[in-house]
Amino acid sequence: MKITETSLPGVLVLTPKIYRDSRGAFCETWNQRGMTDAGLPPNWVQDNFSVSKKNVLRGIHYQVIQPQGKLVRVTQGAVLDVAVDLRRNSPTFAKHMAVELSGENGLMLWIPEGFGHAFLSLTEEACFTYKVTDYYSPMGERTIVWNDPELAIPWPITLEHVILSDKDRSGATLREAEVFS
Repeated sequence: MKITETSLPGVLVLTPKIYRDSRGAFCETWNQRGMTDAGLPPNWVQDNFSVSKKNVLRGIHYQVIQPQGKLVRVTQGAVLDVAVDLRRNSPTFAKHMAVELSGENGLMLWIPEGFGHAFLSLTEEACFTYKVTDYYSPMGERTIVWNDPELAIPWPITLEHVILSDKDRSGATLREAEVFS
């Protein structure tokens, strides 16, 4: 597994070796020894899975109570996956990074605690799976609006075409949001 640092300290892109032949493909998505050596946590408490139609945007989500680290990947289709630094005292506060994750490229993204997370489905259907380091906390969940001008994330979609949940449509701006110290 190749591990690449990103422009946000602590956020990593993981590239597994994918073995392809006439039958299909195989790759290792988790190896505790290798991942722990790379600095990822050895223990996970929950695995999540979602299916999104094209143009569905989920996020920017994070938890201030029971913050979660996330190891995310796409098993089918493709998404533009975004991490946003929400640690007020960080030199990269309010900066973001984006990477395309797909079933084809097999890339994974490690997003540590202190970051917001969002993704946009780029294909007719995208199957998204992720491991988290702490349990879901409805009381601690926060959402920043996806198109906050202060974050200036260059989403490849317009307001007219994006599909949002009510929660994501009514997210706070970065200036209003409760973030990490």
